[in-house]
Amino acid sequence: MPSLATDLAALCKASADPLRLQVLRVLREDSFGVSELCAIFGIRQPALSHHLKVLAGASLVATRREGNSIFYRRAQLGQRAELEGLQTQLFAAVDAIELPAAVEQGLEALYRQREQNSRNFFRDNANKFRQQQDLIASYEQYAGTVADVLREAPLQQRDTALEVGPGDGSFLLELAPGFRRVIALDIEQAMLEQAMARADAAGVSNIEFLHGDTSDPRLQQFSADCVVINMVLHHTPDPGQILRDAANCLAAEGVVLVTDLCRHDQGWARENCGDLWLGFDPADLTNWAAEAGLSDIASVYLAQRNGFQVQVRLFGHRQ
Repeated sequence: MPSLATDLAALCKASADPLRLQVLRVLREDSFGVSELCAIFGIRQPALSHHLKVLAGASLVATRREGNSIFYRRAQLGQRAELEGLQTQLFAAVDAIELPAAVEQGLEALYRQREQNSRNFFRDNANKFRQQQDLIASYEQYAGTVADVLREAPLQQRDTALEVGPGDGSFLLELAPGFRRVIALDIEQAMLEQAMARADAAGVSNIEFLHGDTSDPRLQQFSADCVVINMVLHHTPDPGQILRDAANCLAAEGVVLVTDLCRHDQGWARENCGDLWLGFDPADLTNWAAEAGLSDIASVYLAQRNGFQVQVRLFGHRQ
């Protein structure tokens, strides 16, 4: 085993470079491939690979392989107990770094490209939505649990519900009988039309359909008792922002119900299912919710036959 002095020296060396500190700042909430990081920072791959190797040697970044690509994320704390306090302080200081404008622009450009890729996927595959979804987690395998969690949610009233990204509208039919008003929000018109057709066929008349995203100012015109986000966050470039937007239109006693995948290593899901994220550690959702002023109310975890795991999470405003 390397000595404590060796590990401490590696950590100090890794953190003694402004570029490496900026890389750690960028990796705070997301993981990126080497080519993506090169685009963000505007540097060539050999140079960046050297810096990533130094960070990995100090256990400040972790890696995962997706096909022929390697993705980097910030390492979890606790790699070595004696250095955990120092690493915690280092990450806290790194999070206060103001990134150069060019890096911020590169990061925003990458997120826009990721979002466009996802939108293109759903635009081109709207007619195959259910088949694509079933490759990982079919609606029928988690819908009953989601409905149970919602029925047991500590809601003072059930007047208005918002579903973000309702897909083909299946869960809207669960929401409609339980709320006076249901709002379906989707950025893809083709998907929204599928949901509208399903509601019409079921004879449901209390659903309003909005074409837009969670930053749409129309969402500020009402206060939602419940915001439902089923299997959406792993398709979005900034899940934390989605949760912040949801919290902003949430009633004081309202809840946010999130269903999504736990972290996995099935890289094929990016191309075949339009995924931007390969699921999330439960702590990721907890942390993003906390940043949005929300806290955990309930959690349920469902194992799928194909090896994936689904997490059903209920959040509410912190008291």
